Amino acid sequence: MSVHAPARPPSAPGTGTGVGTGDHGLRGSVDRAARALLRPSSTGVSPLLVAVCTVASVAVALGVTALLVTTAGGSPSEVFSSMLDGSVGSPGAISQTLVEMTPLLLVAVGACISSRAGVFNIGQEGQLLVGAMVGAFVGLRTQGPPALVLTLTLLGSALGGAAWAAVPAVMHYRRGVDVVVSTMLMIFVAQQLVSYVVSSPSLLQETRRPGAIVAAQSDALAPSFRLPSIGQYPDLSIGAGAIIAVVLAVVTGVALARSRWGFKVRMLGLNPLAARHAGVRAATFGGLALAISGGFSGLAGGAVLAGEVYRLQPAMSDNYGWDGLLVALVARNSPVASVATALVFGALRSGGGVLASTGVPAYLIDVTQALLVLAFVLPPAVLALLRAAADRRRGRAAAGTAGRPAVAANSEPTMARAR
Repeated sequence: MSVHAPARPPSAPGTGTGVGTGDHGLRGSVDRAARALLRPSSTGVSPLLVAVCTVASVAVALGVTALLVTTAGGSPSEVFSSMLDGSVGSPGAISQTLVEMTPLLLVAVGACISSRAGVFNIGQEGQLLVGAMVGAFVGLRTQGPPALVLTLTLLGSALGGAAWAAVPAVMHYRRGVDVVVSTMLMIFVAQQLVSYVVSSPSLLQETRRPGAIVAAQSDALAPSFRLPSIGQYPDLSIGAGAIIAVVLAVVTGVALARSRWGFKVRMLGLNPLAARHAGVRAATFGGLALAISGGFSGLAGGAVLAGEVYRLQPAMSDNYGWDGLLVALVARNSPVASVATALVFGALRSGGGVLASTGVPAYLIDVTQALLVLAFVLPPAVLALLRAAADRRRGRAAAGTAGRPAVAANSEPTMARAR
């Protein structure tokens, strides 16, 4: 009687094992590394030890920053004092920090959703721009009650970002195109598209006025179509965009943790093969997660348009997409934890605006952000690797100890026969 091995189920696009395209190839290695970095922290190590190591790594990062400031000819104490004053030193500074936090948090929440589903979306910059473009079309071409037009503007921004992210989703699940590559390349397409739209008089280029130079930007949104705020500068001002972002972060966190949809999304991200056997369609839930991620990025573009810039401009993304992705990375893929992380990154961005007065290059803010990202991400990952190595060593030692008596027992009949 012959025994047949069970047939191996076919792999979903992007999850096969072929060289260069699957789990053993370069693309598979990148995907596994991305999922490992963005997976919520579950190292099995004591949370107190993780916290102590994180505090120590943050201190090292700040020390390296101080050394760089000194090398650049500045005073670390003056730079840090200026950054604190520019971010939380006054009610107006806190208001600006909240403005900077809003798009970062929205992008981060979307990144948490897609990465929980095992889809690594890095095209937030383009999705934010397209969302702002669609929102500008709606806000400038629609007439009606201000509340209705503002709602339609934000909704159009979210739908624009979702549609832009849906293109890589279709390419991935229909043709196996890698999501990391396609979402990144879509950024450049979005930049060119927005540049064309704001340079075309028949589309969104600002209205020509006699004697004035026409810039590559749209007209400004009407004041009644902008996001309102509680309070007024120079007092503390809390924009409606910040409130919306925090509410959506909490709702998303609860949905991912407690809803049936969230359970299926997390199952898909942790084990696609098991999820497929449980009836979770990767194309449906993974593609929807990627589209929702793009929708949050598009909504961030709408928040920047209606709450900060008021005009569609090619450079209005201002690295919000990249920094929001870093927020999700530091928050370990948790929408609720992203609130505090986005607040810290928003403070860095708003405080960095005063660095010019200290004589220190403004790009040191980017260096500081990179060092802080490493400081928050590396300790859990390193501790997990050390714990795994220790477990393997204990396992090999236990296997060796259990194998020695078995060898001695088996050798007794042989020695008896020899005698």
